[in-house]
Amino acid sequence: MAVYTQVSDEELIAFLENYELGPLLSCKGIAEGVENSNYYLHAGAGSFILTLYEKRVAESDLPFFLGLMEHLSARGVTCPLPVRNRAGAALGRLAGRPAAIITFLDGYSVAHPEPAHCAALGEALAHFHRAGADFPLRRQNTLSVAGWRPLFAPFAARADEVAEGLGDIVAAELAYLDANWPGDLPSGVIHADLFPDNVFFLGDKISGLIDFYFACTDALAYDLAICLNAWCFTAQGDFEPDKCAALLGGYSAVRALAPAEIDAFPVLARGAALRFLLTRFVDWLNVPPGALVRPKDPKEYLARLKRHRQLATPSGYGLGSGFGE
Repeated sequence: MAVYTQVSDEELIAFLENYELGPLLSCKGIAEGVENSNYYLHAGAGSFILTLYEKRVAESDLPFFLGLMEHLSARGVTCPLPVRNRAGAALGRLAGRPAAIITFLDGYSVAHPEPAHCAALGEALAHFHRAGADFPLRRQNTLSVAGWRPLFAPFAARADEVAEGLGDIVAAELAYLDANWPGDLPSGVIHADLFPDNVFFLGDKISGLIDFYFACTDALAYDLAICLNAWCFTAQGDFEPDKCAALLGGYSAVRALAPAEIDAFPVLARGAALRFLLTRFVDWLNVPPGALVRPKDPKEYLARLKRHRQLATPSGYGLGSGFGE
């Protein structure tokens, strides 16, 4: 989340006339995140999130994202719901952007997760995967292995501006992942961005999952590998095996990993680290002037990638032939 597109009071009031939400009481931009423009919206009917979808989000994908929230909610996953306007549409236009109003969830994100938080996340992710199994729409993961080289290529010459030797490291990793990326793993709808700031807690219990705008159809274990990178490392890139064990244990208690998923997990973890290294790298170099946004440091994921190279095998993550039994 972030604010790239500014919205005038007049534009917002006119937009809200299409909804049965009562009068506008307040609206404030949200600086966290990097993808869309987001505002806290307080109207007569309560609190909401107003999202304006920016250029990285294709408008043609929005029915997938908004429909997925409704589908998951109907199956017991606590997540925001799009608010439909007077015409029954979940999507409108505001300030020249596609826009939606989403219900507000109570809870808070945990900046420094403990193993108990990781266990709860693992369980929630497995329930998410089960709930999405019969979602009828599909969306290709454009930020998987086939998309990483085209993402990096336009900025490769500037890689060493971010970290010395980064260009050579990325080139070597792209070659490795192209040659070793697994196929035919169990697949379905994945969140693909379930970082701590996209998971809300009340106490030790998860109160909701948010920000579905990278959701897509891909290997389920890849989603777990993304969570591992986001939840089980320090900012300096130190691996925290107790958190990893809690995450994987929580997940497997609901959905057991297949042997092929266990075998592929080290490669999936490396790929997940590279994916976020690359998108952070591109965002670091391309913050629009005047945008209310804090780009995230790509070097954090460079450190994670180097650690994954050392872990190397399923046993490095606590995964073995008897895992989950």
